[in-house]
Amino acid sequence: MQELTHFIGGQHVKGTSGRSAEVFNPATGEAEKQVPLASAEELAAAVANAKEAQPAWAAVNPQRRARVMMKFVELLHRDMDKLAETLSREHGKTLPDAKGDIIRGLEVAEFCFGAPHLLKGEYTGGAGAGIDMFSIRQPLGVVAGITPFNFPAMIPMWKFCPAIAAGNAFILKPSERDPSVPLMLAELMMEAGLPAGILNVVNGDKEAVDAILDNRDIMAVGFVGSTPIAEYVYSRGCAAGKRVQCFGGAKNHMIVMPDADMDQAVDALVGAGYGAAGERCMAISVAVPVGEQTADKLVERLIPRVESLKIGPYTGGEDVDMGPLVTAAARDRVKGLVDSGVAQGAELAVDGRDFSMQGYENGFFVGGCLFDRVTTEMDIYKEEIFGPVLSVVRSPDYGDALDLTMKNPYGNGTAIFTRDGDTARDFCDRVNVGMVGVNVPIPVPLAYYTFGGWKASGFGDLNQHGPDGFRFYTRTKTVTSRWPSGVKEGANFSIPTMG
Repeated sequence: MQELTHFIGGQHVKGTSGRSAEVFNPATGEAEKQVPLASAEELAAAVANAKEAQPAWAAVNPQRRARVMMKFVELLHRDMDKLAETLSREHGKTLPDAKGDIIRGLEVAEFCFGAPHLLKGEYTGGAGAGIDMFSIRQPLGVVAGITPFNFPAMIPMWKFCPAIAAGNAFILKPSERDPSVPLMLAELMMEAGLPAGILNVVNGDKEAVDAILDNRDIMAVGFVGSTPIAEYVYSRGCAAGKRVQCFGGAKNHMIVMPDADMDQAVDALVGAGYGAAGERCMAISVAVPVGEQTADKLVERLIPRVESLKIGPYTGGEDVDMGPLVTAAARDRVKGLVDSGVAQGAELAVDGRDFSMQGYENGFFVGGCLFDRVTTEMDIYKEEIFGPVLSVVRSPDYGDALDLTMKNPYGNGTAIFTRDGDTARDFCDRVNVGMVGVNVPIPVPLAYYTFGGWKASGFGDLNQHGPDGFRFYTRTKTVTSRWPSGVKEGANFSIPTMG
């Protein structure tokens, strides 16, 4: 069994805590690697290394820091196949989806080429007699990211690329379920020219998370995961005086209006609901057809599509639609929620609970499940399932569908499928959700916009990547400068004004 490491000070470092976790191949159900779980002392050593290295990196001019990102992107393209294969082997997602995971992170690294522009301050000459005023955006120092299993390449890059381009040192605590790609990314950053100690990868569980939140030298923490943990990280981090951004769970609704292109809507729901086996925070898990006729047509077309999903390991070919769930516990939880949906009266139109694949009987597979006539009181509606389960909640009219979406406690993403511009504009204007798609099922913004949910899906004032990424990882210093030119007015005991 392969023994993984931490990555501290530019080199691989063996764990010393005596604790470790198994890393599985979800397709086979076999444990293939051991990952060390850091103690608070190991985390503190990584932070000390980063703190020592950061001032010199902050003194490097922004153009040169951006060039490291340019080289990093070149290396990502070079190693794309190797990264994707490793990602798929540990996570279970298909190879095309794994490459998409990497590319979505790569695009944020490309956005960071613009660090010299994004870090510019403001200047006012002659703000008063002999007075100039200007602002400077400066790095925070040592910052950290706690990232989830479902995007082991993309979300770490969403965190560390803007942080490092802004002049910070970064501590990455990736998911212990699929930690190999984050370690590989750290190696590539070093090859791209990043100094040792600026990107450290510390593997661990709750002990490492708490050590990050309590460490006085870590100035900011970014987190992505479930809402209960997001609330925990946000409250504990803020109590420790840190800047914190946390992104939690989701229950994303897609409204299908009677005038929608039904073929387009079905294609969108199948891809957005079952891609990556539903293990996406932007997955569509609730379809809301408006009107009984719309609902009947939608369900009638969805059933054969869900039944015909090609499920298999990432080695099964480019036409595999989805792979296994990440762990046996995740598989069992999804099956349990499907059981609850049946028990609570929803119509299980497609039942994938008993899916088994020859040769991969021990894999963590669940077939696609489709529920109809789901109500808001059911657990399958209230819980974030994080599996290949789509629930159809029938709505009598547009107002009811909008109200359903707005009353849901989550606010990550939503979509509406319609040919009517008035309805689409009204939906975009009124819905209380952070990311909205119009005839787009998974409205993840491109790298030069920001990603962030509302309500119970997001905690903190600033979003991920885009301009907010640089705002979060920097602070503004404003300088008022006076060079007297014969001005000798003596002491002034009133508050200064520019009048």
